Amino acid sequence: MVAITRKYVLVLVLMIVLLPGSLFARGGAEEPAPEKGPVVVASKIDTEGALLGSMIVQLLRADGFEVVDRTQFGPTDVIRRAIINDEIDIYPEYTGNGGFFFEGTDSGVWRDAETAYETVRDLDLEENNIVWLRPAPANNTWAIAIREDLAEQERITDLEELAAYLERGGSFRLAGSEEFVSRDDALPAFEDEYGFSLDSDQLLVLSGGDTAVTAQAAARGTDGVNAAMAYGTDGQLAALGLVVLEDTRGVQPVYEPAPILRADIHESYPEIEEILSPVFATLTLTTLQELNSKIAVEGQDAEQVAGDYLREQGFLQ
Repeated sequence: MVAITRKYVLVLVLMIVLLPGSLFARGGAEEPAPEKGPVVVASKIDTEGALLGSMIVQLLRADGFEVVDRTQFGPTDVIRRAIINDEIDIYPEYTGNGGFFFEGTDSGVWRDAETAYETVRDLDLEENNIVWLRPAPANNTWAIAIREDLAEQERITDLEELAAYLERGGSFRLAGSEEFVSRDDALPAFEDEYGFSLDSDQLLVLSGGDTAVTAQAAARGTDGVNAAMAYGTDGQLAALGLVVLEDTRGVQPVYEPAPILRADIHESYPEIEEILSPVFATLTLTTLQELNSKIAVEGQDAEQVAGDYLREQGFLQ
């Protein structure tokens, strides 16, 4: 009886030792992974915001961060207040918006990519304790796109020719966000520089900032719309038969996307910069146009597009 008991004890010990995940099999107890976060990641309400925000979410989670996903959070003014008030921790912003955030700065500063980045980086850190990481090499500046048939019929390729067309009383209606229509550095800047003015009947003002919606309105001729607010990295424009009008006088600042985060988060987790900077360095104008097109034209999910790209580039397993 004793022999049998010893036999079962030996079997039991061997099972414990060989059991997957056993403390003994691994040579002792492991220290639990240190908790990182939670980090609240947000983005603006547009195609590229969803794409870049999802990239940040997936990269941080893959590195062991607890992430609160607040992507598609709101337009620029809303998301800006949120990070200043510590409601969110990180989101992708655009360097050219520094001219909007810091009134009184020389407008010429924002038309040079490196100077714009250095200026907004220094001002935001000093005044708001916000850290700007290096931006992607892609200028997602505001633009006006018109239907291809209108461009060909009236021979309109740039904003000067658009102004002449409007002066002749040409039929025109533009779909844009409230932000684009009202911000001094957006549509009003185009109007002031090129000498035209759109009245309320020539505008279809939408609450969100998604250019996929404005471009669709122009492509379909919704409510007489034949022009749309657009961004330089929009991927859907050619597929929808829209033409971006050249800003021949360089009205718009350079808008390069960059992750920005609260300084205390940056100090607590300096590895965030090491995780995100190599990824954003790969996001050229062409790359973002292609990725945005998969979402806006092909209807793919932003999270899936972001994840596929990160895996293809070797940033995720």
